[in-house]
Amino acid sequence: MHHDRFMGLLWGQVLLFALFGASLALYITDPDLQAPFYVPELKLVLQTAFTLIGVLVAVLSATRFSVEGRRFDLLLFTGFFVCSLSLLAFSIAPSVAGYAGRGPDYWSAVVGSTVGWGLIALATLARGHVARRGSLIVYAMVAGVAVLAAARLGFHELGAALPALTSGVGSLRPTPLSTALSALAFILLVAVVGFTDSYRRRGDDLERWLALGVTLMLYATLDFMLVGAWRAIRAAEFGRAVAEERARLAREIHDGLAQYLFAVAAHATMLESGADPETTLPRLKAAANSAQQEARYAFLALSSAAGRSPFDAALRRYVEFLTEDGALTVELVIDPKIVLRPDEQIELFRIVQEGLANARKHAGARTARVEIGTRAGSRFVAVRDDGTGFEPEGGGAGQGLANMRERAAAIGGHLSLRSAPLSGTSVEVVLRA
Repeated sequence: MHHDRFMGLLWGQVLLFALFGASLALYITDPDLQAPFYVPELKLVLQTAFTLIGVLVAVLSATRFSVEGRRFDLLLFTGFFVCSLSLLAFSIAPSVAGYAGRGPDYWSAVVGSTVGWGLIALATLARGHVARRGSLIVYAMVAGVAVLAAARLGFHELGAALPALTSGVGSLRPTPLSTALSALAFILLVAVVGFTDSYRRRGDDLERWLALGVTLMLYATLDFMLVGAWRAIRAAEFGRAVAEERARLAREIHDGLAQYLFAVAAHATMLESGADPETTLPRLKAAANSAQQEARYAFLALSSAAGRSPFDAALRRYVEFLTEDGALTVELVIDPKIVLRPDEQIELFRIVQEGLANARKHAGARTARVEIGTRAGSRFVAVRDDGTGFEPEGGGAGQGLANMRERAAAIGGHLSLRSAPLSGTSVEVVLRA
């Protein structure tokens, strides 16, 4: 009978970690969960619930210790007392009072949790009884309060010298927060193994409940750590894409905007030299307009790359600039549910820009359609125009198509081209799911 209950405990722990994996995968794949991951109200509710449970276990352990005198119960009481008091004093009370977020409180809560769970994990290794129980419960409470008070006073004295627990966002280097969480996860792992083995040997229902509870705490800590690591990886990926796009923009500004500015300067020099204003001024104006338009395009691309402007908003502003003279009409369709990585957003912006520029400058198109969405489980971007078209086999695509192929390949996409003389052109990039 006990063997069956022990196997039930093991299966319960397996199911908790399966829940951990499923929730982590859901968070990563569903963008709607990523913004509200840290909800202060939910955090306060969970902390309050754990504090009440901790107080309940502490009372139960103190009662058993007063009767049986087991070292296990004394350490268990002290650990849950310290954890509960730490949460109440450094997390719940500041949140309710409206001054949560101060560094000394954060650090004190971290120390309190680490010390408390360390005592709980140590309880699983304790053996034997205490001969003279006396006032040990009171002494344990006084010692717990003294440790937390000393930690709070010490961190208050350090003040601004305290390292920020949230430092290193976007970096994969260890931070004080990641180090503290790693230490806590190790302590929780020791506690899980200890309570599980203790239940296997003694069959105590409290130890069975604690084994599952600490497993859940370990799951929550690992989930928090992995979500933070995932965000750091995404931030690093985003930063690398921004750096690459800035370098690319620098080259394009040199090749595009610089040429237009050179033309402006050349025509101005010609006017100073006595050139005919009737022929030179229109060319000067055209070069200045082209330089202004090229600068706008570069600014929009850089804004999207740096995250200062949402991808769809930057793309719509680009289309507005492109079509403001009425020479080309563009229909822009973006699926609001599509999920694009930062590097994909950058490359797709430039692919659409290249496709529409070709439709306007080289194909003489009057209308174009840009669609970004999903089809048959794949993400795609398509640019279609009603221009003159060309024979793809004849090499009429030029450098523009080569640039788009290079950008599509950089994000793991496949570019396909359909065009024919007098039948327009269609460029489509299909991305992996």
